[in-house]
Amino acid sequence: MQICAVINCIFIGGPTGSGKTNLSILLAKHFNCDIISADSRQIYQELNIGVAKPNEDQLDQIKHHFISSISIHQAYSAGKYEHQVLDLIEKLSVSQEYVIITGGTGLFLQSILHGLDSFPEVQPDILNDLNDRFREQGLDPLVEEIQLKDAEYAKLVDLQNSRRVIRALSVIRQSGKAYSSFLNQPKRKRPFQAIGIKIETPREILYARIDQRVDEMMEAGLMAEAKKLFQYKNLKALQTVGYAELFEYFAKKLPLEEAIIEIKKNTRRYAKRQITWLKKYFPFPGFPLDAFEDILKSIEQQRLEGR
Repeated sequence: MQICAVINCIFIGGPTGSGKTNLSILLAKHFNCDIISADSRQIYQELNIGVAKPNEDQLDQIKHHFISSISIHQAYSAGKYEHQVLDLIEKLSVSQEYVIITGGTGLFLQSILHGLDSFPEVQPDILNDLNDRFREQGLDPLVEEIQLKDAEYAKLVDLQNSRRVIRALSVIRQSGKAYSSFLNQPKRKRPFQAIGIKIETPREILYARIDQRVDEMMEAGLMAEAKKLFQYKNLKALQTVGYAELFEYFAKKLPLEEAIIEIKKNTRRYAKRQITWLKKYFPFPGFPLDAFEDILKSIEQQRLEGR
């Protein structure tokens, strides 16, 4: 068995519909290694067609991790994902020189590359109380509370962003400590050398692929899959493009044709946000999907430069 001191993690980034899955499988075959998914929706067992999960043939070809790992009824976080992936990478480094990490969830990629601040787990009743107060009284009382309990963070956060304000207050109430005290803590050492490739696709081609993929999802049975999940529509895991729009159709709020149009539109918007994130936070060279030999050369060059 080969013992690898530092494993090479090849990060494959790209917007939805850019071809990350196929490229990652080609690379995994080339380097004889596993694939770790960095997709916050493909991790759920109940979500399949609507999240473009790798099919059975693709899963049979290469060992995948963090695909269908948990149920939509289980609580999960990017922080938990970070610790589980780092543990897995350390185990894989015993037998593999490389591992492929691919997915479109920026927070998951960031958690592995750089680490996230660690926060205490918040009890549901605390969040429920804050959300009830927000609905009944608006944001102003919550802003006053955070200014009183954590003036330092109040100067940093967008106080008009209700989600961030509620999140900070939930941690404060749970821990009895200022939210700012949990920021910028020392991060766990990364047990790997980071190598990365960014898939770059002309916008008009990407959008055409997205539209075609939505049509293919509908033909493959997305409607039936979403129908089974409709009763759980309020779960966080199901606040997802492809399902949310069909839930509107099931609730008789949208005609089916409009729901499909909305899926395509919202998927394109999501891809645009992913591209923006990749430009800002994914500092690796970009290549067209079909430039496989150039991608291999870049991976080798990055590996040698990182020694």
